Amino acid sequence: MLRQDLAIIRDWIPQGAQVLDLGCGDGTLLAHLRDNLGVRGYGLEIDQDNIAACIEKGVNVIEQDIDEGLGNIADQRFDYVLMTQALQAVQRPDQVLSEMLRVGREAIVTFPNFGYWRVRGYLFFKGRMPVSRRLPYEWYDTPNIHLCTVRDFDTHCKKNGFRVLERRVLNHDHRSALFSQLWPNFFGELAMYRVTR
Repeated sequence: MLRQDLAIIRDWIPQGAQVLDLGCGDGTLLAHLRDNLGVRGYGLEIDQDNIAACIEKGVNVIEQDIDEGLGNIADQRFDYVLMTQALQAVQRPDQVLSEMLRVGREAIVTFPNFGYWRVRGYLFFKGRMPVSRRLPYEWYDTPNIHLCTVRDFDTHCKKNGFRVLERRVLNHDHRSALFSQLWPNFFGELAMYRVTR
């Protein structure tokens, strides 16, 4: 059974689409999309254990560092380019997002919202970088190098002429709650976007 955020992504992708999954992890999402929607595609991954897990699942995976760009992929090669909870961990998220929309018709991006009230509270009351279930790292060993809020992402899309086709902001249970819809930058813990040029 898929996590709620991955189930939403599944609902955004039509039958038989061509998909590229950046930082595909162990290939769970791609395998699910292949088996249930007839999706064809590839995952890019650098972790050797994840690559082995992808191969075991029969997922097409390429060992490639996203930070080195997607120059080896032709323009508009894919219908959808996915990046789930990795945007904050790349060196140049702005360039990666532009490249996603160069090689794909649509980009689907998810990231932890650093404007979430618990993150703000942790900083305000404890005076320290937050450590939680969603952000389980200390400041010195975190892969999260570019902190982003819902408002930051909305502003970036508008500034660069990217059209937001759909946005979902989920709470800590991966559910779309009333408060996270009314005040997404404050009550949303996980942001999910479908974006195109």
